[in-house]
Amino acid sequence: MINKIDHLGIAVQSLDETVKYYEEALGLKCEHREEVESQKVRTAFFTVGGTHIELLEPTSPESPVAKFLEKNPNGGIHHVAYATDDIAGQLAQAKNAGVKLLHETPIPGAHGKQVAFLHPKSTFGVLTEFCTDNH
Repeated sequence: MINKIDHLGIAVQSLDETVKYYEEALGLKCEHREEVESQKVRTAFFTVGGTHIELLEPTSPESPVAKFLEKNPNGGIHHVAYATDDIAGQLAQAKNAGVKLLHETPIPGAHGKQVAFLHPKSTFGVLTEFCTDNH
């Protein structure tokens, strides 16, 4: 059911400063910027070898990314997102395996995708996201 790693989410204090680093120091091109209200973040996307890098800047102190940055002021990898063609099936499989779900049903994410997260206490410390283009 999982097709690939869709993206790595990286929490940052400043989207503009970090985009400049990715473009100037790494030679990558920012392909898309978007505000995701459901997660209270602004995002910027890069593609490397078919996998996306998603930079995440909080737009509110209540954002999960803001809380991550409180504990990790330099930022860092926030989550790993897996693409799936059956997000409901992935959630059911995880729940049946005893994993705590942060979302019982998908919510709107960037690029018009549906997303759902698994609690990192159930996933060996890695915040895990399932995402799908299917609505």
